[in-house]
Amino acid sequence: MKHLVALSAALAATAGPALAHPGAHVHPHDGAQWLAVAGALAVMALAGGLALARARGDKRK
Repeated sequence: MKHLVALSAALAATAGPALAHPGAHVHPHDGAQWLAVAGALAVMALAGGLALARARGDKRK
C-alpha cells in the first residue's frame, strides 16, 4: 500500500502514449521504439538491483 503513489505515477506515465488516439493502440510510432528498449533496460536494471540486494542481504546474516 505504501508504494501505491509511485505505482500509480508510473502507470500514468506509461499510459499516456496509449491514450494519444482513440481505439486500441499498443504499438509505438515510427520514432518511439526507444520506449520499448528503455522499458526493457529498466526492468533488467531493477531485477539486477533486487538480485544484488538479496545476495548482499544473505551474506550479512
